[in-house]
Amino acid sequence: MPLRRSAARVILVDEADRVLLFRGWDPVTPEVRYWFTVGGGLRDGESAAEGAAREVAEETGLAVTPADLGAPVWRDVAEFPFDGHRYRQEQVFFLLRAPAFEIDTAGFDPVERRSIDTHRWWTVTELVAADEPVYPRDLPELMARLLSPAGGEIGGAGAAVADGKGIHSC
Repeated sequence: MPLRRSAARVILVDEADRVLLFRGWDPVTPEVRYWFTVGGGLRDGESAAEGAAREVAEETGLAVTPADLGAPVWRDVAEFPFDGHRYRQEQVFFLLRAPAFEIDTAGFDPVERRSIDTHRWWTVTELVAADEPVYPRDLPELMARLLSPAGGEIGGAGAAVADGKGIHSC
């Protein structure tokens, strides 16, 4: 039976409409690399926005407040193995726009330091053509929707939350 956890993730987009992703792996299968958004598990008593703001600071060095994140733009459930355990993770995604900046990973915890090797900014076109898996799998479509002129103020106060297409396994 998978361990249940809640997570907050951030679709961090720069002024060129590129999203920041990290490349990592499961320590049990280090030969399988994949790309994923900023974010992680919530601490006890922490709201999704509080956890997302904390994760942005820890993983990138960018200080933001929960209010800077606005409302969630997407939710989904992912099931995946990591470090000898199977997880069922309920995820809330926020959209955060910021000018491109020098990423500071000094706040990585020990697990992140041993299972993440790089990061980069990706365009939607690059996401679609990626040679390694990108999570969430729907990220190219989600990015296209969020960045479209019809996307409006997705992520701002009162924005509607789009739900993922159900459970996906990684």
